[in-house]
Amino acid sequence: MNPTIRSLATALLLSFATITAAQSAGIYTCVDAKGRKITSDRPIVDCIDREQVELNPSGTVRRKVGPSLTAEERAAEEAKEREAAEERARRVEEKRRDHALLVRYPYRSVHDAERREALAQIDVVIKAAQQRLTELQQQRKKIDTEMEFYKKDPSKAPPSLRRQIEDNAQSTSVQIRFIADQEEEKKRVNARFDEDLVKLEKFWALSPPKPGPESNRTGASRPVR
Repeated sequence: MNPTIRSLATALLLSFATITAAQSAGIYTCVDAKGRKITSDRPIVDCIDREQVELNPSGTVRRKVGPSLTAEERAAEEAKEREAAEERARRVEEKRRDHALLVRYPYRSVHDAERREALAQIDVVIKAAQQRLTELQQQRKKIDTEMEFYKKDPSKAPPSLRRQIEDNAQSTSVQIRFIADQEEEKKRVNARFDEDLVKLEKFWALSPPKPGPESNRTGASRPVR
């Protein structure tokens, strides 16, 4: 190819590429803090703290560019986004728990039965502890009878007898605390079932009656979906 023709072709190609790039490039415009309208072919530094508009070569809006954030502002924004995400996750988890609660207790009678069973299990444990406490009390009476011989001077009582007194007192104290803890556990169980019942009654009230064994019982609660 003739060198002159080659040079002209190269120049035309470069010119075409330049024009194409210019046409595809956006135009940025904004109003700065002094009220001046500024236009540029790149993001405007004087408007970094405010919104800028990027225009297409035709003059239509391509996008809006928000103000650049400082490190503190960015950290605050990220913290806000984390809180929002945690709140969404909390709501999802709450809905999951509510659904599981409805599946577990489709009827009031099911909920009441499980409450009774949970309390009955604790009562069994309390009864065993009370029986042990009675045994310890009877044992203490026998020990006190033996101590009658050393009433005038308890220091003369055999070491084995004194150890029995200490062991009995310690075991009695343990059983008393254990029974008190179990009574508190019963309160916690009742509180948990009461809390669940408040939610369940709302859900049951919104559910249409369903045929089934519960609907044939006198005083049966409403079924749930």
